[in-house]
Amino acid sequence: MTTFPVIASTLSETELGNFIKEKYQLSESFQCKLFRTGANHTYFISDNETKFVFRVYCYKWRTKKEIEQELELLNLLRNHSFSISYPISDSNKSFIQEINAPEGIRYAVLFSFAKGEKMRFMSNETCFSIGSLMAKIHNITENKKLERINYDSEILLNKPYNLLNQYFNEELDEMKFLKEIARKIPEKFEEINGLGNTTGIVHLDIWYDNFSVNNENEITIFDFDNCGNGLLILDVGYFLKQLFFIESDKNEYELKAKNFLNGYQKVRNLSTKEIELIPEAGASIFVFYLGVQAQRFDWSNIFFTENYLKMFVGRIKNWLDYYEEKK
Repeated sequence: MTTFPVIASTLSETELGNFIKEKYQLSESFQCKLFRTGANHTYFISDNETKFVFRVYCYKWRTKKEIEQELELLNLLRNHSFSISYPISDSNKSFIQEINAPEGIRYAVLFSFAKGEKMRFMSNETCFSIGSLMAKIHNITENKKLERINYDSEILLNKPYNLLNQYFNEELDEMKFLKEIARKIPEKFEEINGLGNTTGIVHLDIWYDNFSVNNENEITIFDFDNCGNGLLILDVGYFLKQLFFIESDKNEYELKAKNFLNGYQKVRNLSTKEIELIPEAGASIFVFYLGVQAQRFDWSNIFFTENYLKMFVGRIKNWLDYYEEKK
């Protein structure tokens, strides 16, 4: 009987563990456990003392070249002594594995484990440290480019709208709102696009779920899967937008946002134009991720309904309205 084609498979923990132990010359004491599925599947590889993360990219989610560029960035940052989760080579000095899954070749990479805890409710000191670390990374990545996605208005705003239009009626108020900001925001981007030192390589997903904080308040950033080229203020806007929805007390938000920006600007200057663009930068990335959810609708987004669209777009609108009222 012919095997029926699949869209996305979940690899066996046991077989994957054996594969990893062989490739990386690990002892039999290491165990492989699935942590979570998503755009990529994450497995933890550990014994009693050491822990690694094994990321299995979904089929056709990233090209091999895109992954190579991600790893090149990580090795660059590691060479500058930044605290990041970095790739680990196998016994043949290869960083990328190819796995012949039912749906086709899937790539996989072993990463160091980011020790510490996730901190949803961050202290002022932690916000300052995150801002400082982000700025230090931007000092390395400014004016550099990867052979990966360019986060411009087309990718951040227009493409997501077109993807969403496959599932939602364009006459919905939320779709009209997305279309309107896709018309307005690019004009703001153009105001700083030509200024020096405003573009470079961005992480695009720095928030509490993608860094760990240890007992010494040291921060380790991980998951650079969405790294690409764009305005550096995108990383700033995205972090602040996430913080905005974590902190229901907006006085607390303002205090922590100020500490974050102080930490950033102690290391790297932000122009007045960049600071003014923070609301639009944060909103644009949220529109982009809404588009990613539409793009991956076929296998992961059973919750992707009209009510979800109203909730998600409502958050974008609340964020922009908040900053409009502050003017």
